[in-house]
Amino acid sequence: MNEVSRREASAYPFQSLFVPFPFVCFSLALATDVAFWQTANLMWQNFSAWLLFAGLVAGGLAVLAGLLDLLRARTRPMRPSFVSILLFLVMLIFAFVNSLVHAGDGWTAVVPYGLLLSAITFVVSLMAVASSTRKYARLAWRV
Repeated sequence: MNEVSRREASAYPFQSLFVPFPFVCFSLALATDVAFWQTANLMWQNFSAWLLFAGLVAGGLAVLAGLLDLLRARTRPMRPSFVSILLFLVMLIFAFVNSLVHAGDGWTAVVPYGLLLSAITFVVSLMAVASSTRKYARLAWRV
């Protein structure tokens, strides 16, 4: 490994390892909420609760990794925009509230408020992805 590739490898942001997981978990939580709404099988409610938990843990790790990346001089130019960070935090807040709603028992833990919060979390996550990919695309393609 030569010096240039070592320098490029050290510039890789740690947050990039953790950021995709909450998006996947929260998208699947919406899918399992819809499955619970359609079938009333409690298995789907449990899946949703665990997916929300996993997404929140991964989101917390992503926030910590992002704070570490701010301290590293090589990764500062690659940090996401303020809007992307704000949308990511709003997504985590909605997911936390959704997790509290899913902590209830039975049908009312998911329908209608849990399903609505899952949909809102999913939409906010799409907005966060859209706002962050613009900057990375510009950086990668030098546009």
